[in-house]
Parts: sequence; C-alpha cells; structure tokens
Amino acid sequence: MTSFKTIRARAEKRKGGPKALEKLMPAKPDLKRLARLGDDRVLAEMTKRVFCAGFAWSVIETKWDGFEDAFLHFQPAKLTFQPEDYWEGLLLDARIVRNGAKIMSVRDNVAFVQAIAKEHGSFGKFLAKWPSSDEIGLLDLMTKRGSRLGGNTGQMLLRFIGWDGFVTSGDVVACLRDAGLDIAEQVKSKGDLVKVQAQFDAWAEETGLPYTYMSRICALSVGENRSE
Repeated sequence: MTSFKTIRARAEKRKGGPKALEKLMPAKPDLKRLARLGDDRVLAEMTKRVFCAGFAWSVIETKWDGFEDAFLHFQPAKLTFQPEDYWEGLLLDARIVRNGAKIMSVRDNVAFVQAIAKEHGSFGKFLAKWPSSDEIGLLDLMTKRGSRLGGNTGQMLLRFIGWDGFVTSGDVVACLRDAGLDIAEQVKSKGDLVKVQAQFDAWAEETGLPYTYMSRICALSVGENRSE
C-alpha cells in the first residue's frame, strides 16, 4: 500500500502547498465538545442528513429554520409525546420538505436518541467514547437501531456532528483504490468497509493524524482539482 506521506504530498502539490492544504482541513475533532452536545442537536443533524440524502442540500439549508420550528427545535422530550395528528400534520407543512418516509424517520430517531441517552447519559457522551478504529461498528449500530441512517448518511452525520471518522466518498474511494486497496468503486459491502477501516487504522498509526483529516486529504489528492 502507498504510504500516507505520498498521498499527502500529492494533495499539497494539487492545492498549493502544505499551508494551503492545512486551510482546507475541517475543525479538529474535540471529544469534550462532542460529549457536551445536546441530544436536540444530535437529532437535528440526524434529520438534516436524512433529508439531504438524495436531495439538493441547498434546498434543505434554505428551509432549515422552518424545520426547526416544525419539529419543535428537535427536543426529544417534547417530540416523544406528540400525538399522531401532529405527525400527520407535518405531511402538509410547507415549512419543510414533505416526504412522508423521512418525516416518520424523525419519530423513530427520537426513540433511538432517547434510548442511547438513557444508556450513556447523552448521545454525545456515547459518541465521544466510541473509538475511531471501529467506525464500521458504529455505523452498523446506527443502521440497526436508527432510521435511514445507513450508508453515506450515517457517515455524513458523524462528520457534521464532529466525530472523528472517514467518509467513503467517491474521491476517498478513488484514493484508496489508487493506493492499492482492493475494494469496489462504491463501498457498500461489509467486507469492503472492513478493508477501508483497516487501511485508515494503519495510516493513523503511521501519521498520528485524525481520521477526519486523513479522509479529507485523501479526497483532495485525487479526481478533479476543484476550487474549494
């Protein structure tokens, strides 16, 4: 396998040098901040990622204030006691994107967030204790216990919340394949995810970098050299 030093050097060359690449890195993962994250904000981000899946993100962002109001600012304690009429009413609510399956996923994820919070104190505390070396285990848990949180949606949720992990975007997968990893062009199988996890674990040991940084650098090292 190609060393991460080589991949980073390629990304630096493409983006104008080490300092330019550094400016393109996401915020450094902060476990203390993650542990303090309110369950309402976790549920809000879950909802945003679910609604963004297969839809123009810009539309969801534009309507987001409406989502906050319609879903009672994502407070699990309030949402869990809402009657059936409330949820049915959301199907007619112009403040949000009226996708029935995704609206119902919010109700399911209220129960998921509350169950995890009951077990661990809060969803943020639960995430802060989960190791980056087992992202596939975390994704599997969210797929089984949450609603519509599988695949890329779950990975993007973890990224936006601030958990330290990789994302198997097209560019990241292209980087891994170019580095010599035998995986499909679209990582969907458990076997391929295991290989991706193992490679990022190896690069983490090599570099000491956060997984989020390595994933981002990987993406910036290949493909179209877009303006950031």
